[in-house]
Amino acid sequence: MSRQSVLLRSTAGLVLGAALAVAATGGASAEAPAVEEPATVRVEAAPADAIQDAAAQRVAAMSVREKAASVVMGHLPTTDPAALQAYMAATGIGGFILMGANIPPDEDALRGVTAALTLDAAFPPLLAVDQEGGDVSRLPWDGFASARQLKSEPPAAALSAFAGRAALVQRAGIGVNFGIVADETADPASFIYRRALGTTPASAAERVAAAVEGEGSDALSTLKHFPGHGAAPGDSHQGIPSTPMSKTDWASADGLPFQAGIDAGAPLLMFGHLAYTAVDPAPATLSAEWHRIAREELGFEGVAVTDDLGMLQASGVPAYADTVANAVAALAAGNDMVLAVVFSTADTAPRMVDGIVAAVESGALPAERLEEAAERVAALRLRLAAEGRGLVPCADCAPAE
Repeated sequence: MSRQSVLLRSTAGLVLGAALAVAATGGASAEAPAVEEPATVRVEAAPADAIQDAAAQRVAAMSVREKAASVVMGHLPTTDPAALQAYMAATGIGGFILMGANIPPDEDALRGVTAALTLDAAFPPLLAVDQEGGDVSRLPWDGFASARQLKSEPPAAALSAFAGRAALVQRAGIGVNFGIVADETADPASFIYRRALGTTPASAAERVAAAVEGEGSDALSTLKHFPGHGAAPGDSHQGIPSTPMSKTDWASADGLPFQAGIDAGAPLLMFGHLAYTAVDPAPATLSAEWHRIAREELGFEGVAVTDDLGMLQASGVPAYADTVANAVAALAAGNDMVLAVVFSTADTAPRMVDGIVAAVESGALPAERLEEAAERVAALRLRLAAEGRGLVPCADCAPAE
């Protein structure tokens, strides 16, 4: 696949300046000035420290409720732009995951959906999609190779496929791809086998790193499902898969693809509902120890996001029956963004926000932990503003026939 440089939207080079200008006061962004022709070069990324400073200033100006809302990723199953815009305005949440029910028949209509979800181009929400390709594919026009083929092809094939996939994601107006499965298994009976990029730790690590490189600046890559489904038999949509694997064994096996993806620069890490009982009996989503390992031992500095908290509810474990309580526990453990889809209704995100605020006010969730999470999320949102929210469609971004 040949992929020439694509054109940034006309406002893409302007939104960062607006974002940084209003960050200190937390006020509304100024309108980006109109530009008649789209730029023909990419916007250079702002220095990371400038974005971090702007994020800290913006979060410092937020109320506790605004901070709580900013770390929630919600969902509403509709393609109605008016309903989606009203949902984002009413909740003030910092992210939205697009599932199948949010995807209209064509790319132009999808851009209308994502535009409706974005109330402020200078501080866009984290719009995310599970675009792995193959078995998990929300965009039906994605014809690039999936893990089913890529696991038996050279790493360069993964780089090429995910470069094309990321272009599709970004030109639809979506900033985050929950698309890189860093789990590894050689067992065809495993539910994750068809979605894993490798059948050994080494082969998965090579392809995960290549996929992150391929997505590059077109989409914010997410590694999932940390610390890895391969060693823990079972489907986390239906229970809490567990394994007695030691941390030492994990570090030399299932941990390798995650380390490779982190080293390659993936800005998001999704924590799975998986229990490595020798490390922590709790699912990794709710484990402070697994978050410590990711940050202190693997060097991850980005946004930690939960897998769907509704899946914990669906496990049938009484301790995880309350999604709001799960959200508070997940933040306390070290997640920066909490996600709910299964069992989610229009009032799920607001209830999560209420629960987070109550936990901070009671001292159950340290205010400093919420502040840290909100700053990481804000920095990623400002990075999206710096790089442009979407790209002008181009024929040569499509997969080769």
